[in-house]
Amino acid sequence: MTTTRPPAVSRSPLGRAYAEHLARSADTDDPAAAARDASTLEPYRDRFMSGPAFLDDAESRALARDLRTVYDLLRALPERVFDGDLTALAAAVGMDPLQTALITRGARVGSLVPLGRADLYHDGAGFRLLEFNVTSALGGFETADINRAMLAYPPLREFADRHRLRYRDTLDCIVRTMYAECAAMIPTDRPPVVAVVDTIDNYPIVGSRLEVLAEMLTDHGIEAIGCHLGQFTYPQGRPTVAGRPVDVVLRYFLPEDLADPAVTPQVEPLLAAVEQGKVGLFSRLDAELYGNKGTLAMLSDDRHRGLFDADELACINRLLPWTRHVRPRGTDPGGTEVDLLAYARARREELVLKPTLLHGGNGVLAGWTVSGDEWQARLDAAVDGPYVLQERVQPAAEPFPDGAGGVTDLYLNWGVYLADRDLVDEDGYAGCLVRGSTDPGVGVVSMAGGARIGCAFHGG
Repeated sequence: MTTTRPPAVSRSPLGRAYAEHLARSADTDDPAAAARDASTLEPYRDRFMSGPAFLDDAESRALARDLRTVYDLLRALPERVFDGDLTALAAAVGMDPLQTALITRGARVGSLVPLGRADLYHDGAGFRLLEFNVTSALGGFETADINRAMLAYPPLREFADRHRLRYRDTLDCIVRTMYAECAAMIPTDRPPVVAVVDTIDNYPIVGSRLEVLAEMLTDHGIEAIGCHLGQFTYPQGRPTVAGRPVDVVLRYFLPEDLADPAVTPQVEPLLAAVEQGKVGLFSRLDAELYGNKGTLAMLSDDRHRGLFDADELACINRLLPWTRHVRPRGTDPGGTEVDLLAYARARREELVLKPTLLHGGNGVLAGWTVSGDEWQARLDAAVDGPYVLQERVQPAAEPFPDGAGGVTDLYLNWGVYLADRDLVDEDGYAGCLVRGSTDPGVGVVSMAGGARIGCAFHGG
């Protein structure tokens, strides 16, 4: 809905103050012009929001603390629920034997340093966690470039200066994490050679973006190469690309790729090189055990509430919507055991069906967007499989400038990045990417679903 002037309503006091600031400004420049001209942002050229989102300091720090609590709980699931058995956890979240063998093998060497991106909606009362991507394969590494480009718009630059607003360079936080996780493989006498890698099949689709990431890494003192696993050779067991020995592999392939038997011979020599101490792998493959929707269902499950202390339970209750594996029986939000399929049929418009291991919104079905018959069929097919049901979270409308002197209501997906608080300050807050849709009933607020992309500033 578009109105003639910015309304004085926003979730954020900073957002309200910025709307008032714009109402007083006579500037008619395009707020997103510099973003459209940035070479690193070319794929988003016509998809930018015309203003940023805002988090005040207390809000960003509190959210980062909650996300770190969730991260620690996810990492503790093997011990708390499965007596330390990673294979059992992999099976519980829906990994097949091939995926499980590769991923658990990848957990044997080195460390796993906190890094991830949480996808959240704000329902007007607080943030609610939809997914937590714990992996090195994080989209949005260009986020700080959006912040920098938006600051070319004079009214925003003036507002940011007045309120002492900041942004985190998410890519810098990723680099710091890589250095910490692969410290043993980082040379001290020269820049590290880092291969940004996906599978042979994926590279024609994502290779151009990985090459952009490799180019951006040069600004962080890294010699980076965008490539696919098939370009590796292994003289003396060390991965080499076009004659250049690699120090660290920055991994962009995901669990769904490891289910393909054709990928195993691509990954096998790399894992052998990691085990022999000839290359670092970032992030370690077992990160994928924790960053999936199945583990969120375990945190939400009433059967496990006795495993968490009072502060942990408060965080789970505050942040996580009701989420359950698709099984014949389960507990409703009140804790009562029910026929879970009958419960889901009766509440189609209140639920989302999600595959546990796919990424980017793939396979997600919002009940309110389909007929009862299709919902029933998809539920039946999901029973006892790698799927979860999650309570619908309805994002509150946020007013944003529409670029024509008015405002438009957007519904935001907040992609909040988390890093180790020992590597970055502000409780591990590592930046924020936002995506905004004009459709309040959209199933997933995503770029694939027509959303626009933007950034966030914090401080105040």
